[in-house]
Amino acid sequence: MNKTISKLLFPSLVVFTMTACNSVKQESKNDGWVSLFNGKNLDGWTPKFKGFPAGENFNNTFRVEDGLLTVSYDQWDEFKDNRMGHLFTNESYSNYRVRIEYRFVGEQVTNDPKLSWAYRNNGVMLHSPPAEYMEIDQAFPISAESQLLGGNGKDPRTTGNFCSPSTNIIQNGELKTEHCIKSTSKTFHGDQWVWFEAEVYADGRVKHFINDELVFEYSELQIDPKDEYGAKWLAEGNPLKITKGHFSLQAETHPTQFRVIKIKPLD
Repeated sequence: MNKTISKLLFPSLVVFTMTACNSVKQESKNDGWVSLFNGKNLDGWTPKFKGFPAGENFNNTFRVEDGLLTVSYDQWDEFKDNRMGHLFTNESYSNYRVRIEYRFVGEQVTNDPKLSWAYRNNGVMLHSPPAEYMEIDQAFPISAESQLLGGNGKDPRTTGNFCSPSTNIIQNGELKTEHCIKSTSKTFHGDQWVWFEAEVYADGRVKHFINDELVFEYSELQIDPKDEYGAKWLAEGNPLKITKGHFSLQAETHPTQFRVIKIKPLD
């Protein structure tokens, strides 16, 4: 069942700092941010991989190492069957700001040219149904994906983009049905840490920020009725417009690390 973010306000903030990099933001304990990652384990999160039921962490892909929530492929022999994974929050949210610090590391688990798009590719999937709602062979949840991308060392590649598994958006008064739309962000090469934030309002407005700069925004998220999973969602009596849900982090073939995951309610 969906629960409001206000129910999360009673725990004290879990604050952890990493001395290896000075980019970690310093915040007071009373500024309203709540940590969703405790730096020790995956409590409060549920994994879901294509081909497996919710709760099964295939090949121990999502794990905590050295205080970092890590997407690791060191226990994979190969990547096949489009075995995409997502790590869902157990709680559902509406009207909030989420703050995530991420970086890409290592090498992509596959050399398949058809998956070259997944190089240094992850995402924050907003407004999803719970992990248990996904079908066994469903690769991506219904969601608004805030796409996180890393550069290859030479070519421009924006991050904080929008992608649309089973969804469409309204932007500047127009219905947008493209699968992915680029942001206006800079390119971030190498293994540097990057801040992503999403500001999500109950009336449907969403804004993406990269290192505190607004790079993308839209006014409404809605189900794509022409999509297989979107059509099923609507047939079950769910609304066209999406204003709340869970969010998840991806496992899309490239190792990724997260060291801050926080959420803050908005009035």
